[in-house]
Amino acid sequence: MSEDNRTEPPSTAAAGCADGCCAPAGISPIAPAVATLAPARRAVLSRRVRLLVSATIAYNVVEAVIAIAAGTVASSTALVGFGLDSVIEVASAAAVAWQFSGRDPQARERTALRVIAVSFFALAAYVTVESVRALVGGAPAEHSGVGIALAAVSLVVMPVLSHLQRRAGRELGSASAVADSRQTLLCTYLSGVLLVGLLLNALFGWSWADPVVALLVAAVALREGREAWRGEHCC
Repeated sequence: MSEDNRTEPPSTAAAGCADGCCAPAGISPIAPAVATLAPARRAVLSRRVRLLVSATIAYNVVEAVIAIAAGTVASSTALVGFGLDSVIEVASAAAVAWQFSGRDPQARERTALRVIAVSFFALAAYVTVESVRALVGGAPAEHSGVGIALAAVSLVVMPVLSHLQRRAGRELGSASAVADSRQTLLCTYLSGVLLVGLLLNALFGWSWADPVVALLVAAVALREGREAWRGEHCC
């Protein structure tokens, strides 16, 4: 048979899908990747995802308590919003933890993705409402050294957790683990926005800077929510 008439093997037919996550319609996006993993490797990756999710939950609980308390003291909607984002991140991570606590994580994939998508939508809605309210006449926030320190620490911690979970999720072929890693990465963006806003407010009194940039983060959250709902995060 000539090379021109050969049919490319199904495993390599989809260009740009080396991780096996992009499957035709009607086929589970995680099935091809998971099928190629040895049971021992799959167990290691599942355990790694559970550990990373647990670390994310623990950090975000502490972050939420500190941010909401500091935001209340400083009358900062940005800090309070950041704390509530941490609560949403806990819900997203808990959904992945629930998925991988069962014997068949694949069976719980769709439900976990739905929970993550809803958390993105809730975050986008909250950030938008609070940003608009701050722009049209909200009370200016006071300086918060605790908030600045918290945002700086989160800028270091969150990217590491996001990268490790995304890498494990992609190898495992889990769209929900990848989606949750993006939720964690979005928290990194919010940390950066919060830090810039708090610094500009503390140094120059520019209270409008934070809500303006936060609206851009809300747009990103909305996009991520749509992708999680459609199960497109794996690729």
